[in-house]
Amino acid sequence: MYPISVQLYSLRGMMQAGYEKEDFVQVLKWVADIGYKGVEPAGFWGFTPKEFKRITDDLGLEISSSHSPWFREPEQIQEIVDTAGELGLRTACCGFGPNDFKSPEDIKRTAGKVNKLRELAAQNGLTLFQHNHAWEFAKLDGRYAYDIYLELCPDIKFEIDAYWSANHGANDPVEMVRRFRDRCILMHVKDGTFRPEIPMLPLGTGKMDIPAVIAAADPAVNKWVIVELDNCVIDMNYALKLSYRYMVSNGICAGNK
Repeated sequence: MYPISVQLYSLRGMMQAGYEKEDFVQVLKWVADIGYKGVEPAGFWGFTPKEFKRITDDLGLEISSSHSPWFREPEQIQEIVDTAGELGLRTACCGFGPNDFKSPEDIKRTAGKVNKLRELAAQNGLTLFQHNHAWEFAKLDGRYAYDIYLELCPDIKFEIDAYWSANHGANDPVEMVRRFRDRCILMHVKDGTFRPEIPMLPLGTGKMDIPAVIAAADPAVNKWVIVELDNCVIDMNYALKLSYRYMVSNGICAGNK
């Protein structure tokens, strides 16, 4: 079973205006108490990456991966290398907006940029992976945008977000995961109705066939399953707790409890 992590962007609502740094420590402690094995940060809330790593170590949490900093420009390379080193990671993350995948010409431009970033990362001992949203899985002249992109970026790895790969219900997420499984080193899982105007649901209560999606990944390549709920119809804390229980009690992922 894959170890289970949580994308901390899901818990941004717990950090309100006027928060103290210690509040973020309590958020991490809450995640550890549920039983999650790992966390994927999206910002460090006033801590340095080294301090963040010390806190997670003390709580028995691994850092599965990081969305901070988001690697988009070559000038960031030293920050990327330093942060990854302090977090104990050998990976770096990138991602791009809808306009970067709007046409074949846009995809070609994006791919050229990412190939340079990937080469810089590799020169420094890091594997670059890309996180998707729905627009990479729209069709252009009968082809998925990511299919075009894959050919232009033969060495990029993916952190596939299975829910967004469904492109609001237009695609089968199981097929999408299987399609890119050779390059997927990480997987994000969400659940919901696939309708963008409706908030998400705890895992196991929406339209995603989560066991089939997880089974479609390649266990020789994929290292973590990461829960991320951008928003939710119920309290986020409770939703993440229910999601953990669903994944672990059904033998889909391995947690600490």
